[in-house]
Amino acid sequence: MTESVGPSPAVADSAVHQSFGLTDLLLLTMAVIWAINFVVVKYATHVFNPVAFTGLRVATAAAFLVPVAYARGGFALSRRDVVRLLFLGVIGNGLYQLFFIHGVARTRAGNAALIVAAVPAFIALAARARGLERVKRMTVAGIALSMVGVGLVIVGSAKPTNGEVTFLGSVLVFFGVLCWTFYTIMLQPYTKRLDVIQLSAVTMVGGAVPLLIASTPALIATDWSAVGVGGWAALFYSSVISMGVAYLFWYRGLRVLGPTRSAVYTNLQPIVALAVAWMFLGEIPTIFQGVGAVTIIAGVFLTRS
Repeated sequence: MTESVGPSPAVADSAVHQSFGLTDLLLLTMAVIWAINFVVVKYATHVFNPVAFTGLRVATAAAFLVPVAYARGGFALSRRDVVRLLFLGVIGNGLYQLFFIHGVARTRAGNAALIVAAVPAFIALAARARGLERVKRMTVAGIALSMVGVGLVIVGSAKPTNGEVTFLGSVLVFFGVLCWTFYTIMLQPYTKRLDVIQLSAVTMVGGAVPLLIASTPALIATDWSAVGVGGWAALFYSSVISMGVAYLFWYRGLRVLGPTRSAVYTNLQPIVALAVAWMFLGEIPTIFQGVGAVTIIAGVFLTRS
């Protein structure tokens, strides 16, 4: 679980890949996909039971990735790697998705996107603790600013929005951010030596199995005739596109650019998510969201400076 990886490989990779290239383009695409997914998931929670939708989307993503991995030559992993990756999958694709879906269902899509925007700061701090990357004074200041921004969004969630109190949802999304940070840092060494599709498939199965067990009662109680085309389209986007295709882009970024530089691309998410939520969900940005967004993005900018 705590495989030792010295700082030199990550530092070396960051030094080599300074120019904008294919990996950067894929990470930009990933950020847009994930930003739109906040709105898609918010819509889906009005169609599906949140627990049922979580189990379905992770299981669907696993059903998509496992055949792709087999088509590319199967799984050449040691038993030790499989066990560790399954465990990480429980954290990153199980617990994270539960916190995320319940959080988005109970808060504004924009709030969720802003809180997730603080991920780069948390990852930078965790990467330093693991010896993967260095953290300078400006980085520490950026982490502090990002945390303040998250705090502003969460505090603002305590005030009713359109008659709905969104505080609990924002807190749940924050716990999801902590799970994703742990998952990303612990997974990064594996991206250096394992095929990203195999890695993605195994970790997705690790999340799908417990989620399917936990969501079985909700799945049985679901009125499938009432789902409709929009619900199935949301499931497809949120599983195959967001968790299947976009995750592959994310793992490539971890391998080529390292955790901190890859995480920076998530800064685009709140901007796109707020705009899409405004257009399709009628979520007019609040003052707390505006101030929180500026603070979080400024903090991440310092983190990357």
